[in-house]
Amino acid sequence: MVSVRRSGAGRRLVEETDQKMVKALEGIVAESTAGDPMSELRWTMRTTRSMAEELKRRGHAVSYRTVARLLHDLGYSLQANQKDKEGSNHPERNQQFQYINRVVKDFMGAGDPVISVDTKKKENVGEFKNAGRSWRKQGQARQVNVHDFPSLGLGKAVPYGIYDAQRNQGMVNVGTSADTGEFAVESVRQWWRRFGRRHYQGADRLLICADAGGSNAATNKGWKIHLQQLADQSGLEITVCHYPTGTSKWNKIEHRMFSYISLHWKGEPLVSFETVVNLIASTTTKTGLRVAARLDSKSYEKGIEYTDDQLNALNLTRHRARPNWNYTIAPTS
Repeated sequence: MVSVRRSGAGRRLVEETDQKMVKALEGIVAESTAGDPMSELRWTMRTTRSMAEELKRRGHAVSYRTVARLLHDLGYSLQANQKDKEGSNHPERNQQFQYINRVVKDFMGAGDPVISVDTKKKENVGEFKNAGRSWRKQGQARQVNVHDFPSLGLGKAVPYGIYDAQRNQGMVNVGTSADTGEFAVESVRQWWRRFGRRHYQGADRLLICADAGGSNAATNKGWKIHLQQLADQSGLEITVCHYPTGTSKWNKIEHRMFSYISLHWKGEPLVSFETVVNLIASTTTKTGLRVAARLDSKSYEKGIEYTDDQLNALNLTRHRARPNWNYTIAPTS
């Protein structure tokens, strides 16, 4: 007689009995994660055995084999080095990383909002091929243009993202115009109006972790001037800490949100701006990531000249530690 195991019998998966363990693993990996943020794969420098030991130290009984399985489920894989870096590291890179960590812990410890921001790669909108593959019936592949001439499309989508690490939630403001300092600040403003002030009631300060270049660059005058306007409107004291030049891959939004959006829409032609917004908004992960998206059809002008008088009028205080990268803009009233 052959015994048949009852459906549902057997040992339950460890992540089912210890639901906090997966988040703890993500936290451990985040401390040493690197790689191309646009890739579908990520890699970690720590071994599965060392991560299992760290999890046990934190009260989660798990084997290194289970850690390996969970990492695979979360989208990680072991990868070799890739020639991708250009130039040398900034001499104060590590000190700036340490300073950012201290400021982040201070804000989070006080229950104040901390957001990671950046502009995702611009995307052609129209009947264009999108890298990757999606499930379709045999012989029913989506037909797209042979050439990616911009004139054949509807324009470029400019996705500016805001990621709230404390809540594992994000928002993407999809622009149809230029990626300017004004557009970057408007994206932060929309996040604050829609989510920030509701989730962080009573907060009077905000920390923004941003790259050193682009529309939120440390040297972008428009970025600072429009941040002053946001501080005046919201009453928030806004602190900005910039990642050193060439280290954007360590910005949490890259590997906590943008990489999943790229994975989610792979193989799907971005035929319209509505498609872009809907695909972003439907991005989720096993660890609970939720992303909202909105279309920003406002026209943002490039090349605006800001005067020294405007800059001197800012209520801006530079930090003693690397003042070009760390500063606080307070309301003027």
